[in-house]
Amino acid sequence: MAEPVIRIEDLHKSYETSAGLFPALKDVSLDIAAGEFVAVMGPSGSGKSTFMNILGCLDKPSAGRYLLDGRSAAELGKDELALLRNRTIGFVFQGFNLLPRMSLLDNVALPLIYCGLVREERHQRAHELLAKVGLADKAASLPSKISGGQQQRVAIARALVNRPRLILADEPTGNLDSQTGDEIMKLFEELNREGITIVLVTHEENIARHAKRQVRFFDGRIVSDKPTKEVSI
Repeated sequence: MAEPVIRIEDLHKSYETSAGLFPALKDVSLDIAAGEFVAVMGPSGSGKSTFMNILGCLDKPSAGRYLLDGRSAAELGKDELALLRNRTIGFVFQGFNLLPRMSLLDNVALPLIYCGLVREERHQRAHELLAKVGLADKAASLPSKISGGQQQRVAIARALVNRPRLILADEPTGNLDSQTGDEIMKLFEELNREGITIVLVTHEENIARHAKRQVRFFDGRIVSDKPTKEVSI
């Protein structure tokens, strides 16, 4: 059997607070195979955002192991982690995080600067990705001139520009109306059919139904892990 893209083993994460040590994650173990589409769900404070930060190498566990492509994240140096985040993982956030004074083309091309590509190559690849998300004709526009749904499409194009194997999406439809959110989820489905592994945090049942598997957190633990077709609606 092939090595999973993500392997989490007995993971714990605690934070120091004024009231003492707060256990955000407790004894979490999980495998995610290449090409899966997983929705991570749970109420506020359940640990799902902490879990996603660890998956994205933005935070470190207090105990346990996180292996990405068979490599222990804890054994990677600062530069190796930065390279991993730039080359292997694409991030999509609820707030889009586009730079307001940059054109859509330059926003999408931005991660390529750290890859050493010349400007012409960066723009060519960014054009390809904007076309993929249906916004090739908006390349010269500023983020303020397009809708929220279009901004999220730009953010997805930016996440894809380095051709990552894994996309981590944190409430990507949270700032969108239901129809636009559904359009964004159909785009994620298309990307997943192309072989990209997707892990998506959401608290919305209708959004989670687009995924093939649903993992639910409660009080820092995984309480359910089922294929979407087996989840009661």
